[in-house]
Amino acid sequence: MPENASLPRAATVLLGAAGAVVAAAGLYAAAWLVGPVFLALVVVIVVHPLHGRLRRAGVPGWLATTVLLLAIYGLLLAQSAVVVVSIARLVTVLPGYAAEANQLVSGFTAQAAAFGVGAEQLQALASSLDARRVTTLAAGMLLQVAGLAGNLIFLFSLLLFLGIESTAASARLDAVAAVRPAIADALRRFAYGTRRFLVVTTVVGLVTGLLDAVLLAALGVPLAVLWGLLVFITNYIPYIGFWIGFFPPVLLALLAGGPGMALAVSVVFIVLNFVLTSLVQPRFVGNAVGLSVSVTLVALVFWAWLLGPLGAVLAVPLTLLVKLLLVDADPRAQWMDALLGSTPVAAPAGGPAAPDPAADDTGTSGTFDPTDPAPGAGPFPEPTSDPAPAGRPLDAGPQAAPDARQP
Repeated sequence: MPENASLPRAATVLLGAAGAVVAAAGLYAAAWLVGPVFLALVVVIVVHPLHGRLRRAGVPGWLATTVLLLAIYGLLLAQSAVVVVSIARLVTVLPGYAAEANQLVSGFTAQAAAFGVGAEQLQALASSLDARRVTTLAAGMLLQVAGLAGNLIFLFSLLLFLGIESTAASARLDAVAAVRPAIADALRRFAYGTRRFLVVTTVVGLVTGLLDAVLLAALGVPLAVLWGLLVFITNYIPYIGFWIGFFPPVLLALLAGGPGMALAVSVVFIVLNFVLTSLVQPRFVGNAVGLSVSVTLVALVFWAWLLGPLGAVLAVPLTLLVKLLLVDADPRAQWMDALLGSTPVAAPAGGPAAPDPAADDTGTSGTFDPTDPAPGAGPFPEPTSDPAPAGRPLDAGPQAAPDARQP
């Protein structure tokens, strides 16, 4: 085939689609490995700036690495403890409301019978709404969570090695940049965007969970602190997480206080969570992730199907990594950013160019960034024992992707 010849567009699209299907099938088969590995990578990325701050404060390297590992383990153990304690508390409390639940179901079936619903359908409906089945389901969830303890050994070992090797991440990325600058820049953007997204999501989740717990306690809803913790955890799941944290407290409010309390809880959740997660959180995150709402929702469903519940939590970082490596790092594919990104960026007349994270047209300039005091600074500014190449300092931030003529 001549050197300048290329495949027809239809053949290119079909080959790309076939490759995507094969890659998805491989990820689906290896979900037990891909999910924990990517979770460990995200945890290390979030906690990694602590090592740089300690080194700049004059702390010895071995001590800074030890503190980094303790912070990583502490973060993971705290999250796991919250989930286990919350589910266990729910399992112990639900049986106490069995009588109220059965009374509520009886009233509901009586109303349905008044509208002409048959006796057989009512019996099947009443059996499906039995409170004992809900308790059994919650107990099963607790057993499944406890069964994950064996996987924690592999995850802790992985976190140990990733935490140690992350201390030389800047030098490694600089070595990659010497050969493939676009790939290195995409990885820096991934670390920067992931850290910013997760830290801001954590702060907003804490505030939302705290306010929800206080308001639920004021309304007299049982287990108000538990529901606040549930809101905090589910805030990491875009869009769907709100409904996961919404239905349990509304249901318990209905059992404990009747329709009036359930309506009050619904109004509090909808108003408070809409303001904080739909108005405040996007304002502070800006367009650092660079994904549209539609793409994020589709990605959430896709990664949850591919990797299970862990895929739903990691949907945004996973999609960000795929977009940066396959779209932003390739000048020929940057036209797709207008379809996938949250804000279309017009390419200059001379050819396509990747958006600069420090530029105003991406929306990150001037926004609050709790992970980096200087907008546009790189995700790995910490000094390491490995010297940086002469062409680029270690504290350099993500750059615009080079054109196609660069290696």
